[in-house]
Amino acid sequence: MSEEVSLVFDVCEDSMKKAISHLEAELVKIRAGRANPQMLDGLVVDYYGAPTPISQVGNITVADARTLTIQPWEKNMLQPIERSIIAANIGVTPQNDGVIIRIFLPPLTEERRKELVKKVNAEGEHSKVAIRNIRRDSIEDIKKLQKNGLSEDVAKDAEKDIQQLTDKYTALIDKHLTAKEKEMMAV
Repeated sequence: MSEEVSLVFDVCEDSMKKAISHLEAELVKIRAGRANPQMLDGLVVDYYGAPTPISQVGNITVADARTLTIQPWEKNMLQPIERSIIAANIGVTPQNDGVIIRIFLPPLTEERRKELVKKVNAEGEHSKVAIRNIRRDSIEDIKKLQKNGLSEDVAKDAEKDIQQLTDKYTALIDKHLTAKEKEMMAV
């Protein structure tokens, strides 16, 4: 493989790895029945006029399998944290006792589990689209190299390698989705 083709292949693989990492991060945020502090990732609170992640204004811990607690570092942050959780509409209601905020996670109903599985599958489909877009861009780069003097055989081999990489990462997405769905449907 020429150096240019190798570079296109490396960029393609790196981008696909990032798409998988993004999928993993999104799947962690989707609740599977157990309390997980990462469910609150992405929630921001107004901290003296600056939007700040909740994890940076308080300590988030798992009290038990169905309870999260948030201990703010400043007592005056209780109300903004509580408002942020309510506004996020993640299906839980925070309980503020004046010192800490407790989030009790109700057991998932069958209907809610099915909704969450649909959400998981939607995330998987977004990742598959991203992988296909990366494949398309990489193949376009190979075709540009072919116009600039790359032999047709090398270009065809490179396209075949990119397709194999795409198949590998698409199968990895399916594996993640199956595992998450199995985790969510377990009662």
